[in-house]
Amino acid sequence: MQTKVDTVPMLLGGEWVHTEDIFEVENPQSQEMIARVPLASKKDMTHAIEKAHQAFVESNTIPTHERMRILTYVADFLVEHSEDYARVIASEGSKTIKEARSEVKRASQTLRISAEEARRMKGETINFDQNEGSENRIGYHYRFPIGVIGAITPFNDPLNLVAHKVGPAIASGNAIVVKPASVTPLSALKLAEAFMEAGLPEGFLSVITGSGKELGENLVTHPLVQMVSFTGGSQAGRRVTEKAGIKKVSMELGSNSPVIILADADIEGAVKSCVSGAFSAAGQNCIGVQRIYVEKEVYPHFLDSFVSSTLELKVGDKMDESTDVGPMIEEAEAVRVEKWVEEAVVEGATIAAGGKREGNFYYPTVLTGVPQHAQIAKEEIFGPVVMIEAVESLEEGVNKSNQVNYGLHAGIFTKNIDHSFYAIKHMNVGGIMINDSSDYRIDEMPFGGTKGSGIGREGVKYAIESMTEQKVVCFKLEEE
Repeated sequence: MQTKVDTVPMLLGGEWVHTEDIFEVENPQSQEMIARVPLASKKDMTHAIEKAHQAFVESNTIPTHERMRILTYVADFLVEHSEDYARVIASEGSKTIKEARSEVKRASQTLRISAEEARRMKGETINFDQNEGSENRIGYHYRFPIGVIGAITPFNDPLNLVAHKVGPAIASGNAIVVKPASVTPLSALKLAEAFMEAGLPEGFLSVITGSGKELGENLVTHPLVQMVSFTGGSQAGRRVTEKAGIKKVSMELGSNSPVIILADADIEGAVKSCVSGAFSAAGQNCIGVQRIYVEKEVYPHFLDSFVSSTLELKVGDKMDESTDVGPMIEEAEAVRVEKWVEEAVVEGATIAAGGKREGNFYYPTVLTGVPQHAQIAKEEIFGPVVMIEAVESLEEGVNKSNQVNYGLHAGIFTKNIDHSFYAIKHMNVGGIMINDSSDYRIDEMPFGGTKGSGIGREGVKYAIESMTEQKVVCFKLEEE
């Protein structure tokens, strides 16, 4: 019996639109087609941007209370329909159903935080009389929305990462045009449905589906787009910065996250945290654990326990409640990971667990003895592979942690407060987790990295700061 496949429209300027050209969305586990969506053209993207600009100009800014109401409505809507959203996430992407449910919960929190931050967009008074001759001046500054935001989102968190762009944009009074990942557009479209249900004015949100090569440059370079918010790979991010021109740019470009395990750490707790951090979402996670540096005294114990825990993970059907690791997003990605592992082995690495591929599935893999120059040691693997290495000291672990062109998150496990603060001071990253793996984040905190990991910070409050400008107001009063 053939499953009925829906043709899902995209949201363009407040209208649900079908196009003559379409493309298919597949379940990466079965390669079964689950939906058809519009293959938008450059003309469609231009139209969406123009509609967004028109809505922004004509609205004279949506009142704060209304922005709060809309965002709260959508947050509640996600909770009420959480299983529907989770099944869409799990069907089109790599996440297990358990991981998908967690993402829906986080997306709802992101939007609720956005509603709360809308009321906190405040300025402050300025003491102009601090300058001699300005005694008769009084004024203040406040934040105002910049206009149209262009957002490009990845496949690995197809709902929450869209919410991290749409939530702050609407909270701050901007219009936004979203280009979701071509392999996972359904979650973004389903989120858009909730915003339309909430009564968001037409034009303030568009979700345009199609080819990144076809649509991305138009979204990035269009003069009516005042800011580009991009989450994705470093190569694509570099192209965005080259093409964007003089406009605001926010970028989260991934990482190669290190974790340091010191001899005084809770080893079993560290193993549990790092196994989860390395292999959740099939390793397709920008803050996932990729490199682990373990003090030599506890290295054998940590490695044995880590390998044992890794081998206990269940790889299989995403919809099975007992599954720990699902498929990668595409077979080509699993093949790439397989190739990187094989290259590392040729260069001297040893496979302590895993190293096996079956179609889109790549089994959780532990490598030891990976040389520093190997590609897998320097770049973001974005797959279920972790490297474990013994080090002589905290200082050596920190130095090796810093020897890549990424700096998003890091972790350190220790009971020594001085060691913690040494790592805090010397690790060149945007966030460091003490007695936790790099794979920890809440949606309110500033999120971003150093070096090749990006530009600026996400996290609702900090995204709002990027999506707004400050305006100074000064009154010159009549002298008495």
